[in-house]
Amino acid sequence: LEELASRTELSKGFLSQLEHDLTSPSITTLEDICYVLGISLAEFFAQDKPIQMVFTKEDMFVDEQEHCSLHWIVPNAHENKMEPLIIELLPAQFSDLIGPSQAETFGYVLKGRVDLVSSKERQIVKAHQSFYVFGDQQYRLENTSKTTARVLWVSTPPIF
Repeated sequence: LEELASRTELSKGFLSQLEHDLTSPSITTLEDICYVLGISLAEFFAQDKPIQMVFTKEDMFVDEQEHCSLHWIVPNAHENKMEPLIIELLPAQFSDLIGPSQAETFGYVLKGRVDLVSSKERQIVKAHQSFYVFGDQQYRLENTSKTTARVLWVSTPPIF
């Protein structure tokens, strides 16, 4: 309190009253205090939002598209650096064409199998196998099997 009083040229008595909510500072005084504390007025008034780290089934959202279902397993993931989702492809279905973009994509086949199709090649990715795609090419997933395929999909930055 003494150091803050010295650096802001405010009395210890005034700062004590301020600390105990017995007085209110002017905007100029508040700016001076924030400057000495090394924070902006916006930071001073910002309300800390708790960061959700665990997501339940109730947090998830399913987007039924024409050819596949996108299971958003982390709400508002498009605001983060990574975008995880589960893509579900019914037999004879495929994802939209993706890329080229700045994104890198990791996929892990949870169930079934998919064909990873780019302009250059087609590769089969089976359950418990993974793939990694750089964003400089176009690609899509196809389910050419007779069973549903589920793929854990993580892209950075978000692309959906």
